[in-house]
Amino acid sequence: MIKSINIYAAIFLFVSSICMEAAEPENILMIEVEGASNGIIEIELLPMVAPLHVERIKILARDGLYNDVVFHRVIEGFMAQTGDVKFGKVEGYKQRYAGQGGSNYPNLKSEFSDLPYLEGTVGMARAQNPNSANSQFFIMFNRSPNLDGKYTVFGKVINGQDVVNNIKRGSMNDNGSVLNPDIMKKVWIKADK
Repeated sequence: MIKSINIYAAIFLFVSSICMEAAEPENILMIEVEGASNGIIEIELLPMVAPLHVERIKILARDGLYNDVVFHRVIEGFMAQTGDVKFGKVEGYKQRYAGQGGSNYPNLKSEFSDLPYLEGTVGMARAQNPNSANSQFFIMFNRSPNLDGKYTVFGKVINGQDVVNNIKRGSMNDNGSVLNPDIMKKVWIKADK
C-alpha cells in the first residue's frame, strides 16, 4: 500500500515538474479553431517528455504549415485528429486522402512514455510502424488506456477543452474522415505573439 502511494506521488511530482517547465510561452501551442466549434485551444508542450516531437510541432507551426488544416478524423468519445499538411488543407481538401499525408520532413523516432491518455492529452498520430509519426496529431475527448505507451504524448490542453469537445464529428465515409470539417485556422507558438 505505501509502495503504491509512493509510486503515485513520484508520478504526480514528475508530471507537475514537467507542467511547471512547459508553462513558458515558448512551450505553448495556440490553435484558433473555426467551424462548428470556434475558439482558441492552448496546448502545453512537453519537451522533457518528447523533445523531438515538440521540436517538430514548433517548426510546422512557425512555418505556417498547420494554418487552414482540417480536423479530418473526429470520433465521438475518443479523439479529434488533425495535422495532415499534405492532404488536409481546407483549400483543395480531398476527404478520401485525408490522414494519409505528412510533411516534407522525415518521420520521427517514437518517444513513448508512461504518461496516460486522459481528456486533453495530445498525442502524435502514426502508422503501424512506431517510428512513423510526422505531422499529424490528435487531442483526446476522454481517457483511453489502450493508447498508453503506444503513441507519443507531447502535450496537454490547458485552455479550450470545451472548443476541442465541440469539434464537428459530421458525416463519415469509408476511412472515417469528416465531411465539411472544422479547421485549424491559425496555429502559432505563444512566445511569437
